[in-house]
Amino acid sequence: MTTLTSAQVRQLFLDFFKEKNHGVEPSASLIPHEDPTLLWINSGVATLKKYFDGRVVPENPRIVNVQKSIRTNDIENVGFTARHHTFFEMLGNFSIGDYFKKEAIEWAWEFLSDEKWIGFDPERLSVTVHPQDDEAFDIWKNDIGLPEERIIRIEENFWDIGEGPSGPNTEIFYDRGEAYGNDPEDPELYPGGENERYLEIWNLVFSQFNHNPDDTYTPLPKKNIDTGMGLERIVSVIQDTRTNFETDLFLPIIRQTEEISGKSYEESVETDSAFKVIADHIRTVAFSIGDGALPSNEGRGYVLRRLLRRAVRFAKQLGIDEPFMYRLVPTVGEIMGDFYPEVNRKKDFIQTVIKSEEERFHETLNDGLAILSSIMKREQEKGSKVFPGADVFRLYDTYGFPKELTVEYVEHEGFTVDEEGFRQEMEAQRERARSARQKTDSMQIQDSVLGEIHTESEFVGYDTLETNSVITAIIREKELTDHAKEGETVYILMDRTPFYAESGGQIADRGFISTYNATLEVRNVQAAPNGQNLHEVEVKEGSISEGEEVTATVDRHARSFIVKNHTATHLLHQALKDVLGDHVNQAGSLVATDRLRFDFSHFGSVTQDELKEIEKQVNEKIWDALSVSIDYKTLEDAKNQGAMALFGEKYSDEVRVVGIGDYSLELCGGCHVANTSEIGLFKIQSETGIGAGTRRIEAVSSKSAYELMNERESILHSAGDLLKSRMEQVPERVQALHAEIRELKKENESLTSKLSNLEASSILDEVKDVDGISVLSKQVDVKDMNALRAMMDDLKQQVASGVILLATPNGEKVQLIAGVSKDLVEQGFHAGNLVKGAASRCGGGGGGRPDMAQAGGKDVSKIREALTYAYDYVSENL
Repeated sequence: MTTLTSAQVRQLFLDFFKEKNHGVEPSASLIPHEDPTLLWINSGVATLKKYFDGRVVPENPRIVNVQKSIRTNDIENVGFTARHHTFFEMLGNFSIGDYFKKEAIEWAWEFLSDEKWIGFDPERLSVTVHPQDDEAFDIWKNDIGLPEERIIRIEENFWDIGEGPSGPNTEIFYDRGEAYGNDPEDPELYPGGENERYLEIWNLVFSQFNHNPDDTYTPLPKKNIDTGMGLERIVSVIQDTRTNFETDLFLPIIRQTEEISGKSYEESVETDSAFKVIADHIRTVAFSIGDGALPSNEGRGYVLRRLLRRAVRFAKQLGIDEPFMYRLVPTVGEIMGDFYPEVNRKKDFIQTVIKSEEERFHETLNDGLAILSSIMKREQEKGSKVFPGADVFRLYDTYGFPKELTVEYVEHEGFTVDEEGFRQEMEAQRERARSARQKTDSMQIQDSVLGEIHTESEFVGYDTLETNSVITAIIREKELTDHAKEGETVYILMDRTPFYAESGGQIADRGFISTYNATLEVRNVQAAPNGQNLHEVEVKEGSISEGEEVTATVDRHARSFIVKNHTATHLLHQALKDVLGDHVNQAGSLVATDRLRFDFSHFGSVTQDELKEIEKQVNEKIWDALSVSIDYKTLEDAKNQGAMALFGEKYSDEVRVVGIGDYSLELCGGCHVANTSEIGLFKIQSETGIGAGTRRIEAVSSKSAYELMNERESILHSAGDLLKSRMEQVPERVQALHAEIRELKKENESLTSKLSNLEASSILDEVKDVDGISVLSKQVDVKDMNALRAMMDDLKQQVASGVILLATPNGEKVQLIAGVSKDLVEQGFHAGNLVKGAASRCGGGGGGRPDMAQAGGKDVSKIREALTYAYDYVSENL
């Protein structure tokens, strides 16, 4: 077996299956496109669901891909095992209703054992199969020639994710030799057991059943093949390394970390774990940011933040106490650049984001340590050496302080950690997340009706909004029918259609389909599995039959506004890049008749000045009356010309390119104006953050922009009338009113203070002596807690030594404040304890400093009882 590089293995896999007539599916973004069931793309099949469940029929039913993936369910294991990773590459070949078990097994064997490809010694390969899968067993035994003792039946060999495609699988194992295990008494020393000798290198899944909602299994209309082979693992076997981390996928990162830290890899178990954590996590973070994810406190962003902080924590074991992860990004780009150019292309931006996050966490570390110290001091005062689990969780959840770091510091101070308390808090958080998570289907059950319809349907809606057509299919409740009558809602296909199917953010056209005796209202249009435009229609009058000639007419008025908004979206996309930077990428859009919405990746907020500049640039391009051109090019030529590809879209070899003058160039299948001047006007309505590193702009154009301007002008007129000023004088008049309000507020506060002083002075004669301690406990009439605090300050100045408790009703609630003079604080009196006890008597709580504390209550009728507590408190604490 020749030692191959990871890049060679990756390419060999693609080349092998291209020889077997597979189409290469490009590696998709790590951020799922239109799949709310996934946080990350986590497997090779994750991006192919639409083919497996029948929503889309692929051009080639044989597919091969190398898919970058992220899984974060075992983060804690990364760094401590040989093969756990958060970022990995999955090599896979797939059949959508084409070949099945025999070909999948034979080709896997050929790729692994043939000297032309990987060239493994066949004697080192074993397999597992499902106990009831005699077909797979017979293929391995009779067609491949594996001896029975190397074909192990294992009950777990069945792939099932709930509802949807499922089926048995067969796994292929490589024997690494006796150096990794030779104890004949070891019950786990076999392919499929828990051991380091027999490594699973490839999993072949035979999807042949639908798992139905009632938990029954029925045969799929079309049987599928789904295989997965981890690149990191197969390269480890080929390069004969102890773990995945000594392969050429990780070792250059480890070597650079050695240079930064001055420590050496493979010197100790502890430092080795740190090197592995850093090498794994920097790959995940760099690729994720390259695909548009950004660190934050939720979702994908939280995963990135956690990984970065975990790496920084482990870096401390290597003596690295400054931001450094960003320096590893070029090395990641160099290792992966042959197949994944995006890390190199966005290197500067990725480094900026990572460095900023590292600097932020180093500040957090200092804050976290201060909080840690205060909690330990508090527990020591209570006589406890157990660090509460709730505080561990709060540090972790609120301040981003890793639990492991908390454990490390508190154990150094002789504390133990309340693990059960932490576990309960984590479980409570998971339960909240589970409750909030939207229930959505992952892989849908196959529906064969639409998939079986292969009649051609030509879209002519770019050039005309009305055409004569023939109805080629009618579907009612997932069944083909030959007619539909008045009042029914059905789906129809036509040989020609001017109706645009919802795609790329552009909504579907609406309109009518008619004959001399029937009228059908088109409510929606979607793409059918084989690419035809599928029309949802309601038969308004008459009846319609398959094969009947019709006239299809798009709502011309609605389409005219859709095209204006769509072209404006292209202008906005380019303006965002010009103003904010090339890192901006589209993350979703909506193009409707009355508005447009554009989601984009951006690190940080967008300032008002930036929004003004973006809006100005879009309008300038509208007023420049730029021509809009439509061309068809090869995908490679379009990208070479700098055409922007839209987020998550898959493109065929020939693509439609929309150019706006020499300003914008995008791959787009949507409908557009002929000249930007048709848009008329563009106005941004709002800009907000909608998630981790994702912003949203809502905007209008044309008639809607005019209406928005009119509406805002009307508001200004109304404001002018209220202020008795002309419209252009409104800002000046508002400023003047603000100044008047500030002066009145100052005057009011001064009068309130004087009244407070007068009231404070008037109640001083109610001070009582309790065993030699001056105590003032009184209900007062003030408007809010600020006034209550001001009165307390005045009284404390006049009562040199004493305890004061004040209460005031505020609607249905009670506000309380307590004060203790300095000399009595030194004797052990505590305002926080006093106010807490008083508040408990009127259904509330609170606390604070020894000299001043405040609280609230819920029962106004208990104020007298709360105030009486002041005298009891002093007596009890003497």
